[in-house]
Amino acid sequence: MSGIPHDHYEPKTGAERWLHRRLPIVSLIYDTLMIPTPKNLNWWWIWGIVLAFCLALQIVTGIVLVMHYTPHVDMAFASVEHIMRNVNGGAVLRYLHANGASLFFFAVYVHIFRGLFYGSYKAPREVTWIIGMLIYLAMMATAFMGYVLPWGQMSFWGATVITGLFGAIPGVGPSIQTWLLGGPAVDNPTLNRFFSLHYLLPFIIAALVVVHIWAFHTTGNNNPTGIDVRRGSKEEAEKDTLPFWPYFVIKDLFALAVILVVFFAIVGFMPNYLGHPDNYTEANPLVTPPHIVPEWYFLPFYAILRAFTADVWVVQLVSFLSFGIIDAKFFGVLAMFGAILVLALVPWLDTSRVRSGRYRPQFKWWFGLLVIDFVILTWVGAQPPEGIYPYISLAGAAYWFAYFLIILPLLGVTEKADPMPATIEQDFNEHYRAKAHPAE
Repeated sequence: MSGIPHDHYEPKTGAERWLHRRLPIVSLIYDTLMIPTPKNLNWWWIWGIVLAFCLALQIVTGIVLVMHYTPHVDMAFASVEHIMRNVNGGAVLRYLHANGASLFFFAVYVHIFRGLFYGSYKAPREVTWIIGMLIYLAMMATAFMGYVLPWGQMSFWGATVITGLFGAIPGVGPSIQTWLLGGPAVDNPTLNRFFSLHYLLPFIIAALVVVHIWAFHTTGNNNPTGIDVRRGSKEEAEKDTLPFWPYFVIKDLFALAVILVVFFAIVGFMPNYLGHPDNYTEANPLVTPPHIVPEWYFLPFYAILRAFTADVWVVQLVSFLSFGIIDAKFFGVLAMFGAILVLALVPWLDTSRVRSGRYRPQFKWWFGLLVIDFVILTWVGAQPPEGIYPYISLAGAAYWFAYFLIILPLLGVTEKADPMPATIEQDFNEHYRAKAHPAE
């Protein structure tokens, strides 16, 4: 937040000055902790520290688990059982790692939807948003490859289905699929490749997180009003902001403690609740599970993938116009990745000049429906593709694309915004001081 006037670190002792001239690490830490932060941030802004905790947890537990894991199709399943039964604290480490991934994705989804509601993707934070989406994609790749490592039935057949999606690409698809698998089918080369990448990608995610934090420290933090901090003078900036330490650090740590109570309760008392029973059976290429289901955090996009079958009119139309090149399977793949792409392109799809959804009355309703739609897609993605479920998936997919490609652009033209406060200080006084000092 270099454009906002604030106090910078000044070394006081000779040792501090010596270190500062050679490696200004103390200055970097000080400026990060004391960065001016909009004083009106609410509880939706606490998920950043949860995500940082999850990343650290996954890296630390992953490093320890890999010391006892054997990436070979004949020994992988047994090595996981060895971790669970024979390694000191192995079961706790594995359950922390497995459920930590679920907390990681739950926090990132809340973080994303908070950004969508409060317009955190709008100028000048477009690059910050894109970096965040790259982190999300890297998380998805890491989680998918990690799901393969236990080498259970869902691990094996999930890898078979997902890598098969790349085979649906016309022309180059089979070659890409073979390259991903390391051979004609899911086998030992596949497991080795996924193990290597699963170990590498978290460190790439950590590097992207550093860039992500650097990006919003440069542009400034968004806030519930969407109004920028005043940059005219230090006095004006101080009226809109508070130092990150101690005010927001303590608030974030309190929220993290509450969330960790729930997290450790799940790890301690119901660690397998989010897992699938079939994955506790060793992988068997000759026995296909009756219903292949990915982890819950993939289900919304898995539902979109399955929604576009050969009997859907838009699939038939696209197939006809492309002379059969784009069939139902490839269309589903395009829809799944397209659902993530429109999320990444939202800074340019939202045409409204009002940043925060707090002052957009029509937007609130459409956004609320989007959240409900995401929950429904998560639920229906776990259901068998028969009966009424494909129709629910299709309706959910249709609304997802309609929201980003039609509703958001039109709302920017037709919607009339509510009155907004002139400054962050005014919003803070209206919402917080009024509660702290109610009228007599």
